[in-house]
Amino acid sequence: MLNNHDLSRCNTFGLPCVAQTLFKFEQVSQLPELSTAINEFAQHRVLGGGSNVIVPPNLPGLTIQVANKGIRLLREHDNFWLIEACAGEVWHDFVAYTLEQGWYGLENLALIPGTVGAAPVQNIGAYGLELDQRVHSVLAWNLLEGELHEFSAEECEFSYRDSMFKRAKSGTWLIVAVRFKLPRAWQPLLQYPDLRDHASLQAAPTAKAIFDAVCEVRRTKLPDPTKVGNAGSFFKNPVVLAEQFELLRSQHPNVVAYAQADGKYKVAAGWLIDQAGWKGRAAGAVSMHPRQALVMTNCGGAVLEDVLNLAQQIQVDVQQKFGVQLEQEPVLYA
Repeated sequence: MLNNHDLSRCNTFGLPCVAQTLFKFEQVSQLPELSTAINEFAQHRVLGGGSNVIVPPNLPGLTIQVANKGIRLLREHDNFWLIEACAGEVWHDFVAYTLEQGWYGLENLALIPGTVGAAPVQNIGAYGLELDQRVHSVLAWNLLEGELHEFSAEECEFSYRDSMFKRAKSGTWLIVAVRFKLPRAWQPLLQYPDLRDHASLQAAPTAKAIFDAVCEVRRTKLPDPTKVGNAGSFFKNPVVLAEQFELLRSQHPNVVAYAQADGKYKVAAGWLIDQAGWKGRAAGAVSMHPRQALVMTNCGGAVLEDVLNLAQQIQVDVQQKFGVQLEQEPVLYA
């Protein structure tokens, strides 16, 4: 364990942060020791790649950094491949590896920052694919009880950017590995305009071609967190009832939204933020990105207070202008 460890480079927003004590989890054999160690601290939390978190200047107690590695083929069935990836694997690198092996089905989720273990927590998704559509099960260690559990996709209670792991009390679960069920009868997912209209995908697109196109589109629209501090999409796309959407559309005919299977509508948070005048607008040491209104960026020297102040201003403004409440996507650590 490391004391007073600098986490400024361990969160993609680049906020200054020091962990009182850091435990680096690299092997399953460390899990019993870890469950014993947390009893010595009043607080503890789990940190993956730091790409979907907002951190304070000081993190008291114990911070568990997930850094275990490994990818393996568990089973090759007539209809699918069952792949296991350790939680500490970099998500994008894992997706690239699956394509190299001929295991297709994750290409739409290319270039999403973070780790494999963090992916099911918020049920990551992009370009027509949600993670839960590919998850077979999740192996997670109950830090409080000292037991390893395997949860089926159904037991994970996935929903839009949500799961049982995200709703559980902070510090309860440490995801050890994720198992993916990838279809052998692969079909391209191209319903999103950015992919459907992409020049390279007009004739018999391959999984690798989709992977490359997704990377190109994301690099065009989103800032690289290694160059510009950010935590990806800062707000979730709000899901509203049909009645609320019809009222919104009557007042704003150009509103961007997507009908859901349950009759609700998912409104594009980026559109709301843009229309409210916040796209490319700065407030102190943070700003909303000029090419993607959903992304808040660190202009240099930002601290937690800067982030929370801008987020609150946008939430209040969007609520007043459109009657829609925006929910922050990155997790606020305390």
